[in-house]
Amino acid sequence: MPNAPAAAQALAVLKLLARHTAPVPAAAIARDLDLPRSSVYHLLAVLRREGFVVHLPEERRWGLGVAAFELGSAYSRQAPLARVARPLLARLVDATTHNAHLAVLHGRDVLYVIEERAPGRPPLVTDVGVRLPATLTASGLAMLAALPPAQVRALFPSRDAFVQRHGVGPGSLPALRRELAEVRRAGFAAEDGSVTPHFASVASAVLDHSGHPVAGVAVTFPAAEVDGPERAAMARQVTRVASELSRRIGGRPAAGSATSTLS
Repeated sequence: MPNAPAAAQALAVLKLLARHTAPVPAAAIARDLDLPRSSVYHLLAVLRREGFVVHLPEERRWGLGVAAFELGSAYSRQAPLARVARPLLARLVDATTHNAHLAVLHGRDVLYVIEERAPGRPPLVTDVGVRLPATLTASGLAMLAALPPAQVRALFPSRDAFVQRHGVGPGSLPALRRELAEVRRAGFAAEDGSVTPHFASVASAVLDHSGHPVAGVAVTFPAAEVDGPERAAMARQVTRVASELSRRIGGRPAAGSATSTLS
């Protein structure tokens, strides 16, 4: 390993960090990769400058940065995931009679890559190619809830990182953490009027083999048309589809989810 090219060493550092669920001390990286500490610090400095790792000075640890997640989500924006997801979303639309969409995390935003519109339903702002603040969307909240806390903190280091529409949505990291804790407790994410007044959404994350979110599946509906029990039932349908999509791409279904009845 010490004689490997610098590019291979940098990739080894990223792979090591990706295997851990929490940030790692530089000394542990050097030990596990059998590299001199000086080499590891040089690699980490370069990767930090490019946004692929973040340094947590209070903990003296290193974790994956925003650029690493953007690179990983680039796969999700390509045809393979979209082609696998489209028939599942079409069946979800048939089952719920509401619009469904697939989004990927892109920095602090979500990028919509599929929208399956239900017959007679109006178009939404979640059209293909649209970007929206992740903290305001059900898809974004579902994906953020699946990220390690250190990565969420790296994405939202200050109040300036938060954007609101219509005066709603979390405006600080503690507020976001509370919302993400509720998402994990409920097993799905929801928003009501955060993106568009009078419309609500439920969503679930699509997870890769390591448990990281690569996409979010959501259904959006007029808030007045769907009551609490119906929303819960719809959330279960969305979660089953997200878990089935996770399975089809070789990923990890969400804990406690059932096999999709729509596949």
